Amino acid sequence: MHTMTFELETAAHPENLKRVVIEPVSRVEGHGKVTLLLDADNHVHQARFHIVEFRGFEKFIQGRPFWEVPVIVQRLCGICPVSHNLGAAKAMDMIVGAKLTPTAEKLRRLMHLGQVLQSHALHFYYLASPDLLFGFDSDVAKRNIVGVAAAYPEIARQGVALRKYGQEIIKLTSGKRVHGTGAVPGGVNKNLTLAERYALLKDIDQMIAWSRDAVDLIRKVYCETPDFHNGFGFFKSSFMSLVREDGALDLYHGGLRAKDQNDQIIFDHLDYSHYWDQVHEEVRPWSYMKFPFIRSMGRENGWYRVGPLARVNNCDFIPTPLAEAERKTFKEFGGGMAIQSTLAYHWARMIEMLHCAEGIKELLHDGDLLGDELVTKGERSLRGVGVIEAPRGTLIHHYRINEDELIVRANLIVSTTHNNQAMNEAVRQVALKYLDGNELTEGLLNHIEVAIRAFDPCLSCATHALGKMPLEVELWDAEGKVVDRMERGSAGSCGV
Repeated sequence: MHTMTFELETAAHPENLKRVVIEPVSRVEGHGKVTLLLDADNHVHQARFHIVEFRGFEKFIQGRPFWEVPVIVQRLCGICPVSHNLGAAKAMDMIVGAKLTPTAEKLRRLMHLGQVLQSHALHFYYLASPDLLFGFDSDVAKRNIVGVAAAYPEIARQGVALRKYGQEIIKLTSGKRVHGTGAVPGGVNKNLTLAERYALLKDIDQMIAWSRDAVDLIRKVYCETPDFHNGFGFFKSSFMSLVREDGALDLYHGGLRAKDQNDQIIFDHLDYSHYWDQVHEEVRPWSYMKFPFIRSMGRENGWYRVGPLARVNNCDFIPTPLAEAERKTFKEFGGGMAIQSTLAYHWARMIEMLHCAEGIKELLHDGDLLGDELVTKGERSLRGVGVIEAPRGTLIHHYRINEDELIVRANLIVSTTHNNQAMNEAVRQVALKYLDGNELTEGLLNHIEVAIRAFDPCLSCATHALGKMPLEVELWDAEGKVVDRMERGSAGSCGV
């Protein structure tokens, strides 16, 4: 296993090293920066991915009534609010002692599948496809969704339509496309009408067909680019995700499974209400994002990856036929072992999008969606833990309340936090292989960002900043002099 080195002896004297800063990382959700320290021979001594803004949600919801939390915490993000709404609602289900009705659980599952579908479509078509279709070093003026629409209009059209369809599901199950109120403690606050169900069924076969096209596209790009397999940003790690009782992929509920870099089980079907028995968090002074690790493996070796790559690698099967066939092809490409390549995230993500489309069709034919038993409750508890597989990976919501039913403690481990150290390792591996060290180019900066972008990080879940931040990069020589400098404005233009 490659271990990310955050502090080296020579890094104690940064004045003797070149310092490269990329701020902010572009085409991701939120704000972050990368710093690299290189010696006179351009060897990378330190690589860090920084989260530069403070998240205060865990503190400012303290003192609020517990039933407000599912609505409040989804303001963490405008891209994945459904995930936070559902994660918090699942925690509150424990607090109110609820056993969900079939109608409530299936409506939540439908809402979640719509959320994952629209989020995966957004990332692949809008953020990642420009790199994959045009190349990492291509002209920055066309390396964006507008360029994709001009060169590949049908692909762009499919991406827009897939995202719109997922958002329509969110709207019909939670009240609106962004920051709805669908999931509440103990259930949901609305069902589907017959007209709404028929409206969604009308287009679902087309969504499945386009999802299959997306899998075909990324499989072809990935398999025909050898450097993607074990070159670009490659490293080995453990993986963690939820799995169903029978080992199937389940994005809404299940037990926690972790496998090491050799595909061996570390723990399996762990009751997530006691996640802290296996997962611990470390704080480091140079980032507002925490560093989780598996306790039994220790701080140095216990870090892991979550998200589509982890889920497709970890599960025994996918419970929808078309996606399962694609999972088998994915596993065959890896020789039956877990695929460790950073850029394989894109392939796994599209397999999941296909699964979501298939799962939506199955649910839309389920009469329970029209039921009117929406909320239940039982014996009250003072603690609640909700875990869900958000688009970007495992999402943990953990709360304690007092006898007055007010929040007294909250701990959120968002998907991007789980991937924190893995993203740092990806940055280091790309820097080691591609960093020129003498001349900075926009393409060089983009190579580093491509590695981070593969994780689809949602930095908004860990940061809250207003306005736009420019990008400024300076390259320093061993004598402490600036030898090269580049600026990129908020519109994407570059200058010296």
